[in-house]
Amino acid sequence: MSAPRDPRSPDPGYLAFWRAHHLCTLTTHRPDGSPHVVPVGVTYDPETGLARVITRTTSAKAAHVRAADPPGARVAVCQVHRGTWATLEGLATVSDDPTRVAEAVRRYAERYGRTPAPNPLRVVIEIALTRAMGNA
Repeated sequence: MSAPRDPRSPDPGYLAFWRAHHLCTLTTHRPDGSPHVVPVGVTYDPETGLARVITRTTSAKAAHVRAADPPGARVAVCQVHRGTWATLEGLATVSDDPTRVAEAVRRYAERYGRTPAPNPLRVVIEIALTRAMGNA
C-alpha cells in the first residue's frame, strides 16, 4: 500500500510516470452506484491540481459525471506499467468551453504524441485532484 501524496506537489519520479505514454483507466459511478471503468488517455497538471480526460459529450463517462451532485463526481484515474502504478482521485466536472477543451487536447497531444481529429462533440472531464497515490 502506498502512502497518500500531495497531488499538487508530486516528486519527480511520480510526475515523470504521469508524463510517459501510458494508457489509463477512469472510474466513474453509474446511477445505481456500481463502478464504470473505461480506458482513457489522461493528462496531469499538478500546477493547477487538475487531471483531464477528453471525450464525447454523449459518452457514458460524461453522463455519469454530469449526473453527480455539485461540486462534482468522485472519480479515479489510474495507470499501471508492470509493477509500477499511480492513481489520482478527485471531483470531476464536464466542460464544453472551447478554451478548456483546446487546452485538454493540447496536453493530450503532448503526452500521447498525436493530436486527436477534430470532433464537434468533444468535451473535457476536469478532475480537481484531492488525492494521489502509487509506487511510482
